[in-house]
Amino acid sequence: MSFLQGMRQAVLGAPLDPLSNKTRHSIALVAFFAWVGLGADGISSSCYGPEEAFRALGSHTHLGPYLALATVVTVFIIALAYNQVIELFPTGGGGYRVATRLLGPTAGVVTGAALLVDYVLTIAISVAAGVDALFSLLPVGLHEYKLAAGLAIVVGLMLLNLRGMKEAIKVLLPIFLGFIATHAVLITYGILAHAGEFGHLIPEMAADTRALGNAIGWAPMAAFLLLAYAQGGGTYTGLEAVSNNVNVLAEPREHTGKLTMLYMALSLAFTAGGIILVYLLWNVTPVEGRTYNAIAFGAVLHAMGFATPAANQWALLVVLGLEAGLLFVAANTGFLGGPAVLSNMAADSWVPHKFRYLSTRLVTENGIVVMGLAAFAILWWTAGSVTLLVVLYSISVFLTFSVSLLGLVTYWFRKRASKARLGRLLLSLLGFVVCAGILSLLAVERFDEGGWVAFAIIGAIVALCVAVRRHYEWTKTALRRIDEQFEGVPFGSVAEPPPLVPEAPTAVFLVGSSRGGGLHALLWVQRMFPGHFRNFVFINSRTVDARSYGGAEDMEAMKTEANVALKYFVNFCHSNGLAAKPYLSFGTDPIDGFAELAARVRADFPNSIFFTSKLIFEKENWFISLLHNQAALVLQERLHAAGLQMVILPMKVEV
Repeated sequence: MSFLQGMRQAVLGAPLDPLSNKTRHSIALVAFFAWVGLGADGISSSCYGPEEAFRALGSHTHLGPYLALATVVTVFIIALAYNQVIELFPTGGGGYRVATRLLGPTAGVVTGAALLVDYVLTIAISVAAGVDALFSLLPVGLHEYKLAAGLAIVVGLMLLNLRGMKEAIKVLLPIFLGFIATHAVLITYGILAHAGEFGHLIPEMAADTRALGNAIGWAPMAAFLLLAYAQGGGTYTGLEAVSNNVNVLAEPREHTGKLTMLYMALSLAFTAGGIILVYLLWNVTPVEGRTYNAIAFGAVLHAMGFATPAANQWALLVVLGLEAGLLFVAANTGFLGGPAVLSNMAADSWVPHKFRYLSTRLVTENGIVVMGLAAFAILWWTAGSVTLLVVLYSISVFLTFSVSLLGLVTYWFRKRASKARLGRLLLSLLGFVVCAGILSLLAVERFDEGGWVAFAIIGAIVALCVAVRRHYEWTKTALRRIDEQFEGVPFGSVAEPPPLVPEAPTAVFLVGSSRGGGLHALLWVQRMFPGHFRNFVFINSRTVDARSYGGAEDMEAMKTEANVALKYFVNFCHSNGLAAKPYLSFGTDPIDGFAELAARVRADFPNSIFFTSKLIFEKENWFISLLHNQAALVLQERLHAAGLQMVILPMKVEV
């Protein structure tokens, strides 16, 4: 093991075996862990979503109960709608898969781009809000270090997730449970402490509402309340995370996913709705440098017996510390969901294929790094402003919600004959109306306050995805033509293949699923070295990527496909009187896999020369280099360093 490999294992952990059922079982998430890892995003939004909504009410805080009720109802509408996504797409993919399958590729790429922005902002806003919560108890003079602290936390979370999602969840679990316990007590006490006042508070609220409606008009008052409701749209973010990551849940996945959604909906509805009521009942007003939660919970703790300044400060420090910690746990959702979206989009050729690949820790390492760097950049650009981040975040989230729910509406409308399906159609339609309404209000009212930035970023990602897909489609067309050229190559009729001669000259071909590339190399070698090689060996190292690791059936399909591809080359050689043998391996890194197979082949056939084909484009540039992994060149250097000879055969791609 090299020094760098040793350092990598020390930081990220030892490699995991992707073919082991024990490994799959150990990293799959049961509902409880999924609630922590994927649900923390939703629950943590109660640390900033309700505040943004309540702040938008201004002096009209008597509208708070309506806001709390609307929040609770919306949480359950969205959660129930996304239960349908889990049913229809139990292998994961969430909003991206829904939009792609039910509305088409265009809707799919728009939803995918919005989801990517959503998850980047999940990291950024969660870290920013968590830092705000921590610094609420520190002197204002120290607030200049908030941004640096947030950036450091993003880097730390990125490294933690590179070790594996379950590893990260276990580290963050005590924080999550601490938040749930403390906030359940504070919210319950905060509401029940004023239970005796409900008898006159409710009539006063109704009277104030009538007075406001008569003064400014009922329609303007409704619009004002809707705007405040929309401003708190960040409260509902994270509810889609489970449907995007069903593939990482324990079997039976559909049941685990629905149970996780129930945990999420109940905890978020109680926390977000309860916090709004606490703001109202404890007469929370803005204080510079402090969050509404810090103000409200400070008052509640004082009433609970933490009356001295020191005791109150320490108790509040624990509460806000857990609140900040939960926000950091929620940021972890971005590192789980974002790479999953990138992986699904890579499988459909919207983004570079390298985003499908798993690391030795069976996580989509490239996706995690991209999510971390993007969150770092946007946190730096916004200087950690939660207000601006909430606008960007809410627009991307509700764009995803709206398109996904429109897909469900379309699907159930086609199947509306059944009464049960009619109910699902109505639920999906209600969810679409709610989410599209919030999106429209945010787009209009907050366009100049950062909303345009969200649409610009999503549009830029879509344009980039279209360019990537066009290149891959062009390349696929070219490769199909190459394969077609070799379709006419005849098989011979030799029934008994000649025996292998291990000491004789051996040609070893590194092949994949494309027959054209393998036959191109084989026929070139026969033409250039007629009669020289006695053995023809074909090796294939198949990459276990995020999609093939989605379930046991996917792994079996990959194994079958790989064996069929190798068997074709062996049968071709046998039918033409050539001795041949296949070698196959599976892993997360194709370079490592081919290098290990090469070492095995050299042990069996000492007099070996390795051959492979490399795509050559007429006009190569950085963009093409980004989309193709240059594995042939990297492997050639690796084999040369090990004392093995390898020849790369150029295969020009033309259409």
